[in-house]
Amino acid sequence: MGLWERFKLLFKVKTSSALDDMENPVEVLDYAYNQQEEFLQTVKRGLVDVATAKQQLQQQTNKMDAKIPKLELQARNAVAADREDLARIALNRKQIALVELEGLENQLAELELEEQRMIAAEQEISQRVSSFRTQRQAMVARYSAAEAQVRTREAFSGVSGELGELSMALGRAEEKTDRMLAKASALDALMAGGSLEMTVGPGNDMVENELRKLAASTAVEQELAGLKSSYSAPRLAVPEETESALEIKRIVIDAPNND
Repeated sequence: MGLWERFKLLFKVKTSSALDDMENPVEVLDYAYNQQEEFLQTVKRGLVDVATAKQQLQQQTNKMDAKIPKLELQARNAVAADREDLARIALNRKQIALVELEGLENQLAELELEEQRMIAAEQEISQRVSSFRTQRQAMVARYSAAEAQVRTREAFSGVSGELGELSMALGRAEEKTDRMLAKASALDALMAGGSLEMTVGPGNDMVENELRKLAASTAVEQELAGLKSSYSAPRLAVPEETESALEIKRIVIDAPNND
C-alpha cells in the first residue's frame, strides 16, 4: 500500500470515528421521522390536488352531458321549421360535444384511478409513519435508558470526567492538609527543643525582649517605691497666724461696701 492510499485510509478512519462520536441516534431518528412526515404531507397535498382536478372534470362532464340533449332539440326544431342548414349545424355541434364528452370521461376515469392509487399510497405511508413513530419512541426510550445506565456505571466506578476531577481535587486537598499538619508538627518540635527562636520584631530576639521587659518592670517598681516614700515623709509645720493678723482679716471682711 502506497503512502497516498494509507493517508486516504487513515483519513476515512478518522472521519468515520469523528462522525460516530458526533452522531446522536435520537437526532437521527427525529430527522428520519420528520422526513417521513413531510413526505406524507406531500402525498396528502397531491391527493387534494387530484381530487380538485377530478371535481373540475366532473363539472365539465356534467355540463357537456347536459348540452347534448339541447343540441338534439335544436336539430329537431330546425327540421320541423324546414331549416336543414340549421339542423346540420346543431347535429355537428352535437358530434363535437360527444367527442369532448368522451375525452372528459376518459380523463375523469384516469383521475379516478390516480386518486385511488394515491389514496392507497397515502394509507400505506400513514401506516409506515405510525409504525416508525412507535419504533422511534421505543428506540429513544432504549437509548435514554442505556445512556442513563452508562452515566450510573461511570458514577459508581468513578471514571466519569467530573467525578474524576473531583476525586483528584480531593486527593490534592488531603495531600496539602497532610503537608500542613506535618509542617506544624515540625515547627512545634523545633520550638520545644530551642532550635527555633521566635522573633517579635526586626532585629530583636526573645532573650533581648525578656530582658527589656524585666528592666522596664524594675524601673516601674523603683519609681513606685520612690512615690510611696515621698508621700509617707512627715509634713513640715505651718506657722500659725498671729492674733493681730486674724483681727485685721475680720475687719476687712466685715467692712461695709462703700460702692
